[in-house]
Amino acid sequence: MLRIALQSKGRLNEKSLELLREAGISVEENNRKLLARSSNFPIEVLYLRDDDIPQTVSCGIADLGIVGYNEVMERSSHPVEVLQHLEFGKCRLSLAIPKYVEYPGLEFFNGRKVATSYPGILKSYFDGKGIVCEIREIAGSVEVSPSIGLADGIFDIVSSGSTLVRNGLAEVETVLESDAVLVVTPGLEEEKMRTVRTLMSRFTSVISSRGKKYMLVNVPNGKIEEALKIIPSMKSPTLLPLADKGWSAIHAVVDESEVWEKADRLKQIGAEDILILSMEKLII
Repeated sequence: MLRIALQSKGRLNEKSLELLREAGISVEENNRKLLARSSNFPIEVLYLRDDDIPQTVSCGIADLGIVGYNEVMERSSHPVEVLQHLEFGKCRLSLAIPKYVEYPGLEFFNGRKVATSYPGILKSYFDGKGIVCEIREIAGSVEVSPSIGLADGIFDIVSSGSTLVRNGLAEVETVLESDAVLVVTPGLEEEKMRTVRTLMSRFTSVISSRGKKYMLVNVPNGKIEEALKIIPSMKSPTLLPLADKGWSAIHAVVDESEVWEKADRLKQIGAEDILILSMEKLII
């Protein structure tokens, strides 16, 4: 049986459990318990703090983990293998300074003090850029550091940027883009890796179907080539003749953001009966 470490609370907890659920894996959602077993897949969930997940997976206490890429990079002394980027929990780690301070470039930080909860990533970045500064590690409320005189700037997670604005800060440099990743213990035994690959396949199907719609459209045979340029298929188009001679049906998967634009263009070339359906899974 596989053991996967998930964040016990916070921004990745709900999305990680949702991904498992959409992949057809039922897990008791009681994160007050340390361990919860799936009733229909050979896996159990170990609930942990996010910053404990890389070490737990690295040493093999858990076989897998879902954690922010930023945590993987910060705790590089506990190596894990990144198997998949899961396309949720997106954020960035950025440098920010008081908005009233002029920013001439990265050299601003030479000889300054920077507060952060990610000293490892920041030190590696500054070392690579030749910047020498004092890095002050603090556990929380990084954004208030400049206002109380603790630091000249901060290095922290940014999602919308609203927290920076509320604290009178301006983002000046993006250092690392991050999202949730699936990580595995290096050198995991092959028997377990076969189950891991099954899990990854399910995750890929769920992720691939997000933001997609299934489009069915009837087009005159003489307009098929034009229609296929508007709604190109993922591989080869599904093309079916209709009972009415001279007409065919095209089936295609399209991005949800493009549905209306494509429907309008199809109507302009004579297409009819355009049907848009939601997609549950896309198994590739």
